[in-house]
Parts: sequence; C-alpha cells; structure tokens
Amino acid sequence: MKHALVIAFCWLTQMTLWAASPNVLLILTDDQGFGDLSIHGNPHLQTPHIDQLGHSGVRFDRFYVNSFCAPTRAALLTGRYPLRTGCHGVTHNREAMKPSEVTLAEAFKRAGYRSACLGKWHNGEQYPYTPAGQGFDEVFGFNNGHWNNYFDATLLRGSTPEKTTGYISDVLTDEAIKFISASKDKPFFCYLAYNAPHSPYQVPDRYFDKFKAKGLEDVLAAFYGMCENLDDNVGRLLKHLDKTGLANDTLVLFLTDNGGTAGVKTWNAGMRGGKTSVHEGGSRVPLFMRWPAAKWKPHEVKPIVSHIDLYPTLLDLCGIHLPAGPPLDGLSLRPLLEDETAHSWPERVLFTHNPIDETNRYPGAVRTQRYRLVREIKGPSGGSKAKAADDTASPWQLYDMEKDPGEKVDIAETHPEVVEELSTKYESWFADISKDRLKRYPLPVGHSEQNPVELHAPQSFFTPPLHFASGPGFANDWLTGWTDSKAKVWFDLEVTQGGLYEVELALACPDMDAGSQLKLVAGESSLFLTVPSAPPVEVPLPHRDEASKGRYRNRNWTHLSAGTLELPKGAVTLVLEPLSMPGSQVLELKHVKLRLVK
Repeated sequence: MKHALVIAFCWLTQMTLWAASPNVLLILTDDQGFGDLSIHGNPHLQTPHIDQLGHSGVRFDRFYVNSFCAPTRAALLTGRYPLRTGCHGVTHNREAMKPSEVTLAEAFKRAGYRSACLGKWHNGEQYPYTPAGQGFDEVFGFNNGHWNNYFDATLLRGSTPEKTTGYISDVLTDEAIKFISASKDKPFFCYLAYNAPHSPYQVPDRYFDKFKAKGLEDVLAAFYGMCENLDDNVGRLLKHLDKTGLANDTLVLFLTDNGGTAGVKTWNAGMRGGKTSVHEGGSRVPLFMRWPAAKWKPHEVKPIVSHIDLYPTLLDLCGIHLPAGPPLDGLSLRPLLEDETAHSWPERVLFTHNPIDETNRYPGAVRTQRYRLVREIKGPSGGSKAKAADDTASPWQLYDMEKDPGEKVDIAETHPEVVEELSTKYESWFADISKDRLKRYPLPVGHSEQNPVELHAPQSFFTPPLHFASGPGFANDWLTGWTDSKAKVWFDLEVTQGGLYEVELALACPDMDAGSQLKLVAGESSLFLTVPSAPPVEVPLPHRDEASKGRYRNRNWTHLSAGTLELPKGAVTLVLEPLSMPGSQVLELKHVKLRLVK
C-alpha cells in the first residue's frame, strides 16, 4: 500500500509538472497593423481563424511594441527594452542583439523544452548573433530584415542554404507543423515569425485576384491578400493542434511586430500613424493568447501592456524559474489573464524610442493609461531611411487617449504639468537604457557553427562615391558606384579563431569595366586579384507593384575565389582597396565570404 501511494504521488507530481509546462506557439507577423484584422473592424478583409483565436482566448486591447521590426523582436525575446540588448536599428548590423542576453529559447532549453525559430530572425546575421547562437535548437528561415522572393525561396536550415518549393508563408507553416508533430517527448517552444505581409508585395494569384476584383489598387490588393493567406495558415496550425490532441495544453500567442503599412490609409481602426511613427498607430498591435487547459474566461484586457511583458509572462505560465542574467523591464501578464477585473494591476508608464544611430534621443513617446506624449523629428522618423536630427525635434505633443483616441487635439499647452511629468520620466528612462554605449558590433568570424561566414554589403563601411543600390542599404542590397579608385570598402571583424581563410567575392562587373586591380588587406596579410568580366544578370521577381521592382532586386552574382588571407585572432579590419581602375568602375559588391581552412 505504501509503495502504491508513493507511485500515485509521483504520478500526480509528474502530471502537475507537465500541466505547468504547456507547449508554446508564438506567432508573429511582419508589418501587419492592429487594423489589418476583421476582428478589429476592417471592412475589406476577412481573418476568421485569427479572429476566433482572439474570441476564444484573451485579447489585449492596448498592447504596445516598437514601431519597427528588429527592436520589437529583441524586446519580446528578452523582456528588456531593445536598447539594453544592443539592438538599435534595422540594418547595417545595428539590429544585432548581444549574445550575452538571455533569450526565451535559452530559458526554455534549460527547462527541457525543444525550441525552433522559423521564419524571419532580424537580430543578427553571423553566429553567435543568430538564432542558433541565441539558444534555438532548430532554425529554418533567414537572418536579415526581409526577403526578396516569396516563391520557391532559398532559405537557411541552420546555416546551410536550402531550396524550397511554394509560397513562403505556406512553407514556414509546413515547417511548424513538422516541428510540432516531432515534439512528442518534450514540451516545445515554436517561434514562428512570418515575414509577410512585409513588402515586397508578392502573393498567390487567388488571394491577389480576390481583392483586385473589389477594385483595390495593386499594393493594397497584394497586402490584404497576404493577410488572408496568413489567416489561412494560422487556421492550418490550429487545426493541426486539434488533430494531434495538443490544442488543450498548447499556449498560442498571436501578435505583430509594429504598426501597419500598406493598409493604414484605408483602415487603421481610427488611429494616427503607422510603422515608424511614435503615434498610437505605430506601436499598438494585436495580442491574443489562448491556453484551453488554463480555463481562462475569454475577455478583453484594457490596461496597457508591452512586448517586454511576454518573456516574464511565458516563464511564469510555464513554471520556469527566471534564469540568471540581466534584469528584466517587463511584468508577468498572468493576473490580467486570470482575472478580467484586473483590480491588482498597477498603473504603468510605457516608453517608445525609435533608434536611428548610436546617440539619438528622439523620436520618442510615453504612454500611460490615459495619455500619449509624443516628440517627433523632421523627416523619416524611423527605419533605415531616417537621419538622426535631435536638434529638429518638435515640442512635446500631448493627447488624451480616452477622449481623443485619434490624436487630433494637442493639449500640451493646457496641461503643462502632465508634459513636464511625463517628459521628465522619458528623459530619465532614455538615460538609463542608453547608459551602455551603443555600437555596431564587429562581425564574428571563425566559429565552427558557421563556417563559411558571409559579410554582407549592408554590414560594410565605405567611402564616397560608393553607395547602396537601393539607397539606405536594406537587407539584400549591394554596393555600387565604385567610380573612384581611391574609394575603399572595409569590414570590422572579430576573429575567434586565427588561421588561414579562403576568400570569395560575390560581384558584378560589366565587360567594359573589367581589369581593375584590387588589394585585400587584413592585419599583416594581403592578397591581390584582377576583377574579371562579370556582367550583372537580373533575376525577375513576382512583384505585384511597381515600387517593389526598384527596391527589391535579385541578381545572379559571379562568385570569385580570390585566394587566402591569414587572419589573426581578435579585432581585425578587412579592407578592399583598388590599385588601378581601367574602366568607369571597379566592381559592384554583394558580399565577401570567408572560410576557415586551417
């Protein structure tokens, strides 16, 4: 009898532990705003599966993120404001998150979970800034800020390129279903970060044709089509959880990474601003959470909450002790999930800052339950097109969000005491989160987990007249305009293992410009090469709009084996400098690849 009681006790204990260790499926979409769902009143599209997820779980009505991609991702993965993590941009390696941060994947791993990062990462392109370096067991997708081709894309499985077949959102859903199906012996954490409906606007015909038939222009028809395709894929995921019997004990979250884009002018749920704006529409996004086993009563949460709250919330719900690491900024949302009255929830002040370079203080905003305080700068307010210009910052604007949710009447002059209180809090907060000096991290080379490693053109430094083909240097861009033989390109490296490295250049050069002599130098090692004829070959892409044709371009690049360099361990600068230029340009550069050979 005593043995039977012990066995029963152990069994109940195990069941209790398992019940406190739900599976977690975190679904993140890209550039889909609060108003881009039918549950929020959009009259132009239907998102029944995402709507049902919201209706059957807990809906957070005032959930705030950063107003563009990478900072939001860094915050939700760490529970910390993004500048603390080192993430202060969306390209040029400013999007990278410090490897010393403790991510959700690392916390779940320590608790015995299997984890997968599927889709868009956007927090670093070289190991250990990659998903694998930040704790994920399985990785499939891409590391930079966007992808140029959504059909039959070549993605990364770990660090190895893999050709896929089909539309990218469908492919990523297939991978998530495979991962879930294979996770029978352990609880899982699946971070499914779709890159749609971020531009370029590419979508299967049946989705595009539906909205064109409604008379919508091409961009909006493609964008809404991408949203409906995502909804269909969320439906596939929920159906699979039901079919496998995992739905009851799987915590499903749906959210987006910033305010809307293509749909903002058509329907924005009455809000002002979209992606990159520090007004309400730039950072208020949906958050739906469903966990049937928890028996939460479906309800809508009105108190303000933030991306920094997801890390502590998930660890709390899954019974995982907070790992040692940097202090968190967020709070567990458990009280709001379990008690719809939210009597015990504290009054909060949330902050938004749009990083542009290593020092800018503005644009920024403060959100309380009642007020939004905003300070903007002239020109683009965020993203890779923006220029730091704190001296052009507007006076603080103040809006009563309870009486004026559309931010139409600035009440700063009539409520100077509120402006003073909240702006003082913003300045103190910014000083705190930026006290560790921000910088562009050197690119790590020599890790066995990623060998070879590619150094991409947007991660380089260069002198004029060199410039990016698409302007600001988004992901997948390249350097062009190398029309001065005195101009240089260089990469700052951190070599973890000194040794001999093979060097390869991905380049283009028209026949008439071939023959430039180029020197590559790293420390005391150098090599010389002659630029061959390598005519650029454009690859047609299935864009639905004219603007994407100039902004998102793919080429078949010539891959030139340049020789070898001896790289010492530690900080090294790799410099490309011309010795002669017989034509009108040296070359166009897509990337440099380094492979440790010995």
